[in-house]
Amino acid sequence: MEEKQTYLPPQDEEGIDLIALVRQLWNGRKTIIICTLVFMMLGLLAALTMKRIYTVSSTMVPQMSSRNNSSLGSLAALAGVDLGMTNTSSELSPVIYPQIVNSVPFRMELMNAPLHYDKAPFPVSMYTYAKEYHKPSAMDYVLKYTVGLPGTLIGLFRKDKEEPVIMDAASVGDSIPKPIRVSIEQEKILQRIGHNVTLSVDKKEGYLTLTVTGSEPLQTAELAMTAQQLLQEEVTRFRTEKAQDNLSYVEARYKEIKAETESLQTQLAAVRDRSQDMTSSQSRLQQERLQTKYNVSSAIYSEMAKQLEQAKMQVKRDTPSLTIIQPVTVPSNPANSRARTLIVWTFLGILLGCGYVLAKEYWPKLKGMMRGEEDQNGTLE
Repeated sequence: MEEKQTYLPPQDEEGIDLIALVRQLWNGRKTIIICTLVFMMLGLLAALTMKRIYTVSSTMVPQMSSRNNSSLGSLAALAGVDLGMTNTSSELSPVIYPQIVNSVPFRMELMNAPLHYDKAPFPVSMYTYAKEYHKPSAMDYVLKYTVGLPGTLIGLFRKDKEEPVIMDAASVGDSIPKPIRVSIEQEKILQRIGHNVTLSVDKKEGYLTLTVTGSEPLQTAELAMTAQQLLQEEVTRFRTEKAQDNLSYVEARYKEIKAETESLQTQLAAVRDRSQDMTSSQSRLQQERLQTKYNVSSAIYSEMAKQLEQAKMQVKRDTPSLTIIQPVTVPSNPANSRARTLIVWTFLGILLGCGYVLAKEYWPKLKGMMRGEEDQNGTLE
């Protein structure tokens, strides 16, 4: 009888032999263990010397007035819809809020705001803390003399500049605005604030998210509260600028007409007292003139009082508000974890060790295959 022959499919010679890979990794286990231990020690060093980072987030919803169509346009712009409306100068779209947070005056206000630090006996500003209380860590020195060595060498040959003075129009007594000048140390702190304090706008849902990172829990929370308050004040100043100017003008005029009315009232009372026993035409004429002036002044005074109340109401109507959905809370745990850092470094050591062992085995074969292809191409030519 003829034996039945079983057909066996040819094996793919180019396939990956998993058993051979596992055997190769087992043979090179000493190299993998050494590489893993080295990276584990590096990870432990990085975990022990890394700076603790705390993160605070706050969610806000901008409340805008609805007295005109420009408010509708602002809300539409926040949602990403263009209605073809042009905002008036008294309206400020929430899309512009992140630009306010990134502006130099806003960051300088944050830099000069007093905050609580563990190393400071009383609240100090970020600039004062950086100059008097902050001490660089071991990792800071390592980064300074490795990655930042070129900048350190350039700084040694740079001439020391005098501390510039921030000029303002109010300080010089004129109406010409002066440019803001900052020192090199201030510029570094401002850049750090720009990275640590961010404001994002969700155009679809219509809310703002303020995110602040810092080195200490209480300091980070206070910095977030200060940024939140400054944003409210800056938006209020822009939105109520015209209304405040009108209120100041009406209030000044109201005080003037009030003083004039009271003066005329006093003069009229004195003339009436003197003319009780006098019946001359001159005294009656003087009394009538004062009475007429007083009546006009009193009417203007009543009208200005109404305008003053209207101006105050207009300021209140124009004052925007940020409804706090998620308030600022003091973080209890840091955002970065030492255990996570150690695990990442250990895993990286395992990957590099396995990669080295496999490359040591397969690199000669790959090199031989590439050399064979080059020889074959040369023969064909």
